[in-house]
Amino acid sequence: MKKGYNDIYHWPSEGEGSSVMYHRKDWDTYFLDIAYMASTRSRCNRRHVGAVLVQGKKLLGTAYNGAPMGVPDCTEAGCMLVEEIELKVVADIEEVIRKQRCIRTIHAEQNLLLFTDREDREGSIVYVTDQPCWTCANMLANSGVTEIVFHRGYPKDHEKVSHLMEARGIVFRRMEGYEPPHGTVSDVVN
Repeated sequence: MKKGYNDIYHWPSEGEGSSVMYHRKDWDTYFLDIAYMASTRSRCNRRHVGAVLVQGKKLLGTAYNGAPMGVPDCTEAGCMLVEEIELKVVADIEEVIRKQRCIRTIHAEQNLLLFTDREDREGSIVYVTDQPCWTCANMLANSGVTEIVFHRGYPKDHEKVSHLMEARGIVFRRMEGYEPPHGTVSDVVN
């Protein structure tokens, strides 16, 4: 059951005293909520993605997906979609995987890496609304982060990204049962 604002916070009525009772969020939920809030800055027509960098429970940076600064974005100029075809071979059986992506936008994880310092990233955690794609996963694998926490999965890349993170010794986990803050989820395309 989804909890609303009044389910989480109890404001005392007259005569109940002045203390406020509330449910305190765990750190993973707190930082993933911030990633979802960052995603509301995105102007992508297909999906809003947000990411945050955390070192020792200290927020070091936020980012979202979008066009480069000063360049028309998807809402102004339309998406620049390309179709990619990946051939996956398992036990001599070929499987063709088709993916569409917009090349106008910089992904949230890429923006996070562009606007944070390498020294700050050493040993840090990235919280991201969506599982990183293969390209972002490769960049994160060399960025110094030790953990990636995400909410929404990306089945087309999940297996190979999981293997990459395991090979690099990076904790890679999905937040199951997480409920994003009301009004922050935008996903037009899966």
